[in-house]
Amino acid sequence: MQAVMSVAEMNAFMDEVFPQVSGEFEVEHMDGYETVMRRRVKESDLRPGGTVSGPTMFGLADVTAYVATMACIGREALTVTTNCSMDFMRKPSADRDLIARARMLKLGRTMSVTDILIYSEGDEAPVARANMTYSIPPKR
Repeated sequence: MQAVMSVAEMNAFMDEVFPQVSGEFEVEHMDGYETVMRRRVKESDLRPGGTVSGPTMFGLADVTAYVATMACIGREALTVTTNCSMDFMRKPSADRDLIARARMLKLGRTMSVTDILIYSEGDEAPVARANMTYSIPPKR
């Protein structure tokens, strides 16, 4: 499977359709099978105990699955999450960005399934794992 958009096109698309989070997420790689994204961690993402919040990690997993799907089908802003399973495995570092590495497991006409591992930048062990299913709107 080949990506139908470049990394630069995807970053511009994300800024266009989600201006409220512009600058928080960055697509670093996508090839239609693997997607790598960065989530810049800031103080408002932290929770008591000096760790990155679960909602921040969920957001990264969700956006990464969205981007992985868009990489394969092109600009389809109304593609939406229909299912998520997420495991929080280790405490992420509060002073480093999060990196998500995703694999497209299935891409059909009406849905995609993506597996995502999230790391604190520079660590080898993942801090979280997610499996996301997206619904793709029918072509009209």
